[in-house]
Amino acid sequence: MINQNNKNTSRRKIAHLSTVGTTQIHLRNPRIIAWWSAAFPGMGHLLLSKYLRGFLLFVWEVIINMQANINMAIYYSFIGEFHQAKEVLNKEWMLLYIPIYIFAIWDSYRTTVDMNNVYKLASREDAEIKAFNIGAMEINYLDKRSPANAFVWSALMPGIGQLYIHRIITATFVLIWWIMVIYLANLLPAIHYSLLGQIAEAKEVLDIHWMMNSPSIYGFAVYDAYVNTVENNRLYNWEQSKFLKRQYQFEGFNMPLKDVKYRRDNMYIIATFEHNNYLELAITAVEMKGVLKERILAVPLDKRGESRRLFDTLHYSDGLSLLDLGAALGTIFMLLGSIYGFILRWGPIWWGLIGLFTGFFLGFIIKLVTTKKYEKNRSNLQKTSEVVLMIECQQEELEKIKNTLWENHALGVAQLDFHHTA
Repeated sequence: MINQNNKNTSRRKIAHLSTVGTTQIHLRNPRIIAWWSAAFPGMGHLLLSKYLRGFLLFVWEVIINMQANINMAIYYSFIGEFHQAKEVLNKEWMLLYIPIYIFAIWDSYRTTVDMNNVYKLASREDAEIKAFNIGAMEINYLDKRSPANAFVWSALMPGIGQLYIHRIITATFVLIWWIMVIYLANLLPAIHYSLLGQIAEAKEVLDIHWMMNSPSIYGFAVYDAYVNTVENNRLYNWEQSKFLKRQYQFEGFNMPLKDVKYRRDNMYIIATFEHNNYLELAITAVEMKGVLKERILAVPLDKRGESRRLFDTLHYSDGLSLLDLGAALGTIFMLLGSIYGFILRWGPIWWGLIGLFTGFFLGFIIKLVTTKKYEKNRSNLQKTSEVVLMIECQQEELEKIKNTLWENHALGVAQLDFHHTA
């Protein structure tokens, strides 16, 4: 039993790939998860991929909030009509609302702490994960995607960013509820009137209760898509590193300078790549040209600590998002703008957008300053070498191998030749 491989003995895995999405454990800030549960119960659990608990709490929030008139009481309180807030609030439903609301916040915080510990244990076990899943209805695979694209698509239509990164369950749920909320809130007609400058008509057509649900759903969709794209990219790098170490680190590889006599009969090509599919395409193309696997050495690089980058990209993700506080404050300010927009000149749509951008950039700047991620000597956002590839070859193989590497987007290619030495 002691000799069983890691795949069979591992108790925990950091990810599971299915046809409907990639479920992944990674380190999270418990306070951020608790905040999203406070913004809308269930959202914190959805961020943790605790779907059943998240769906139950989300639907509970929608139903009980509507029965208790919580949103209307909040609206009247913020505009100073406290007597009206007392009148509209259903006390029986409100008392039912409070304990579950507190539980959602507490449980999401507790679960995040537990899952962070589970992640640490799972990463130490270093279990293999499946990188490709094909079924009758869908195909899912690990890939590197752009966090900026996920952000933009979710900003244009909540749920589309999740479709982009193949989180089908979350995407379906968010899309259905977003469409339902903006329909019941009459949000699209209000946007139409606001763009035409007909502010009075926009205020009249909006349903306040349902409108107040939209900032939380919108902010959550953008944040969830961005963060999960970053973490999926990091998972891709991790899985590919394990694959390369397992398949292309042959213990009998003839290293340069190992034997003076032997080295004069062989040449070496050294290339650098990012973690991406082109790396594996390059390796398999070289193998198809007759180079044995034992003559290929792949070495994934461990990056030293460096100054943090301003934005996560397709090519680089540090896992510490500057958008945490921006997304939270953007949601809060969007809600406040929408509320006070009913009594201000420009109306709830324009003030909601102003609040969204103001809160987002305020949170972004605060996080920027407090984490000191933006430094004068920080690296630029160019592509960086993540894997070194060394290929042992003969003189007649040299050019075709070099051309193959360049065709598959190698970052750099060099030739190591000892023939000129005596």
